Amino acid sequence: MLTVHHVTAVLVIGLCAAASVTAFLARRRGAGRAVTHVLALAQTLVVAQVLFGLILLAEHKRAAERLHYAYGTFALLCAFAPWLYAPSDPRARLLWFGFAMALAAALGVRAYMTAT
Repeated sequence: MLTVHHVTAVLVIGLCAAASVTAFLARRRGAGRAVTHVLALAQTLVVAQVLFGLILLAEHKRAAERLHYAYGTFALLCAFAPWLYAPSDPRARLLWFGFAMALAAALGVRAYMTAT
């Protein structure tokens, strides 16, 4: 399970960064199917990563630093925040999703650095 958690971490970082760039670029022409799928996949991977971490906790495997758990929690909150707080205007909504995914990617990097 630890290997799955590490591999998923790399995927989360890369896909959140890609989703952020995609959302920023899509502000000009509007979000199509590809943009919404990339954003949804990035958010799903963040949730899966947190679930893998909870499974590791249940197996009594702990991270070296306690900040690791804070970074994971904040990344999860970044994935949910646009759904709750973003305005209804499509361009502004994409901006929210872009920033949230960029922040989730940055928090994923920090979580990865504190994992070992």
